Amino acid sequence: MQKRGETEEATVLVVDDEQDIADLYSTWLLTAHDVRTAHSGTEALQLVDASVDVVFLDRQMPDMSGDEVLDTIAERGIDPAVVMVTAVDPDFDIVEMPFDEYLTKPVSREDLLDTVSEMLIRTTYDDRVQEYFAVASKKATLETQKNTPQLEASDEYQTVNERFEELRQRADATAAEIDDFESVFQQFPGSGLSSG
Repeated sequence: MQKRGETEEATVLVVDDEQDIADLYSTWLLTAHDVRTAHSGTEALQLVDASVDVVFLDRQMPDMSGDEVLDTIAERGIDPAVVMVTAVDPDFDIVEMPFDEYLTKPVSREDLLDTVSEMLIRTTYDDRVQEYFAVASKKATLETQKNTPQLEASDEYQTVNERFEELRQRADATAAEIDDFESVFQQFPGSGLSSG
């Protein structure tokens, strides 16, 4: 049985004010998905609705920043997976942003397609596990962009690191509970058939 995301077609919104880049990303994604393309934040907000599964969102746009688009999507109560795609090296402000993944340009066709698959798989998890992946992404992004002294001096990084550890411990506890449940379950008669 295949997981959601491996073969499933998604509705993807590509948002980038550089028309050539937006159109290239859309062309790459059209091989496997239903794609909408926006060349501004305003246009993105006209095209995003509850049927959109994944948004690839440029962070720096002239009319409305990706950060503002992200906030507006969250305020509307629709919940697509949001992937920031940007040439801007991430800073500690990303900790408070409600996105699921962060890609730094340039990105390849494979990057985009793999990310859609990953986002679809994540939607099958409960909210806590989805938050765990989003927090892990922010933590990893910062760790690749900042040096150790910068990380140690950052309250934002400490916050994301603490949240990551808290979510990881909960996940470990849940896994242990499942193992305990399975071991208890295995003590029941296996076949359900009566012995006499």
